[in-house]
Amino acid sequence: MPAECRFPPAPMSQAGPGAVAALEPPAVATLKRAVELDSASRFQESLVCYQEGIDLLLRVLKATKDETKKAHYRQKISDYMERAEAIKKHIEKEREDGKYHQQIKIEENATGFSYEKVFQDYLNETVTEVWVEDPYIRHVHQFYNFLRFCEMLVKGPCKVKTIHLLTSYDEGSGKSQQTSSLEEIKQSLKNYGVTLNVSFSSSIHDREIRFNNGWMIKIGRGLDYFKKPQGRFCLGYCDFDLRPCHETTVDVFHTKHTKKT
Repeated sequence: MPAECRFPPAPMSQAGPGAVAALEPPAVATLKRAVELDSASRFQESLVCYQEGIDLLLRVLKATKDETKKAHYRQKISDYMERAEAIKKHIEKEREDGKYHQQIKIEENATGFSYEKVFQDYLNETVTEVWVEDPYIRHVHQFYNFLRFCEMLVKGPCKVKTIHLLTSYDEGSGKSQQTSSLEEIKQSLKNYGVTLNVSFSSSIHDREIRFNNGWMIKIGRGLDYFKKPQGRFCLGYCDFDLRPCHETTVDVFHTKHTKKT
């Protein structure tokens, strides 16, 4: 998810007014962002911010000596926890009804959208099977994108055993490279106990990724939304959280049944 909700943990060695002064501003900023996201119906993102803001506010409460202020913080914490719980129930109901939809807009040149950040809220230990539909897994950088996505799945927390890739054939001079590259990824995954099934279609146009826990993510540009690095020794070459992105849209759905290719 966007990094704007993230705040580094404040040092807990402080106590008293100094700790409150250090902890209160990020708590307020995080909860303000949570309310903004909540008002915009971006519930999954708002829930993350509410949880982080409540955690910071609990630290403020612990560092506060004034009983009047403590009572004030307790009330605020209670209010925000009540709202966070309501959002949790709302999201869960939409999941059960198959109506959940969230849209994330990635702006031109935005950073902080590595695969880990985009997919982390939808991957858990129940995920054992993944379906990837992307017509453009043909060029070297696209093979690397797919490989990075597979690496993320292998690292967990999910327990992926099977990955299905549906893409289109490279009908030009790159056909042999496409075949050999995907075969190499397949063999590498096999070493980690993961089976890669590759299928080809000449009519595929949509790009979507599905997990067998019901989450479906549609990215306008598929996995290929990162810009080319400015050089081999520039920040963002290795760490994709620092890599500028092309403008695109991420649509997240939750369905009771996951279609299989």
